[in-house]
Amino acid sequence: MKNLCLLFFIALGLSSCQWGVPKKTPEKPVDTLHYVYKVIKARAADCGTKADSACTVVKVNYPVFDSAKALNDTIVNKLTVMFAMDGKADSSLELMTKNFLKSYDDFKKTDPRTGMFFTLDDSVKVIHQDSSLAALQVSGYSYQGGAHGGSFTGFINWDTKAGKNLKLDDVFISGYHDKLTTVAEKIFRKNEKLSDTASLKDNYFFKDDKFALNENFSITPFGIKFLYNQYEIKPYAAGITELFIPYTQIKSLLQPNTVVSQFIK
Repeated sequence: MKNLCLLFFIALGLSSCQWGVPKKTPEKPVDTLHYVYKVIKARAADCGTKADSACTVVKVNYPVFDSAKALNDTIVNKLTVMFAMDGKADSSLELMTKNFLKSYDDFKKTDPRTGMFFTLDDSVKVIHQDSSLAALQVSGYSYQGGAHGGSFTGFINWDTKAGKNLKLDDVFISGYHDKLTTVAEKIFRKNEKLSDTASLKDNYFFKDDKFALNENFSITPFGIKFLYNQYEIKPYAAGITELFIPYTQIKSLLQPNTVVSQFIK
């Protein structure tokens, strides 16, 4: 009995010592840019009680970041340029919305066909964010008459420390272009089930029938994704074409100390 009491007090003493041990401080959360999504929506004057799917509607869904004016301006620019006529972008999303609805009204005056309506549906989505990189996908669909509408997908790779949208030159070493293109073409041909010597002349729209990368890319934790939009390298019916290049295949071409470095093991 005495032994049991002794063990009890020893255990009690040890536990009381633990109470005085300071708790482990939790790790500081990764710094990220705070944002909220904003929606702009407008319907044509003749919509009445029709559903959105049966009348002219403009809808834009996009994030607005706190204390990041340059990033917000970049988002607006991407959205206004996406379907700009003659490359002339509107100065704001509100003006873009107003002008799109006006184009519908003007169209009705010259072609008042029953049931014809326009659509503009744009969105920007944050697909990745960490302490140094905010990756956003910009997508949109526009229909303004004709056989079919058009869609577009682009990306913003925002260096949060430098405060700028990254280009390929910002993450790859000098003289990378030809080597990166060689790696990319091998992946492209494998995806398209083409031999190493198969011609690109008949089924693709590459300049001079020679494979080439574009500047439409997204930096991801596992590699860099390139995206070709409709009509860019294939007919409209073929849709978009994605080309993913893992970091493991281009590690030697990447600059040190960039936003990509955190993903390289």
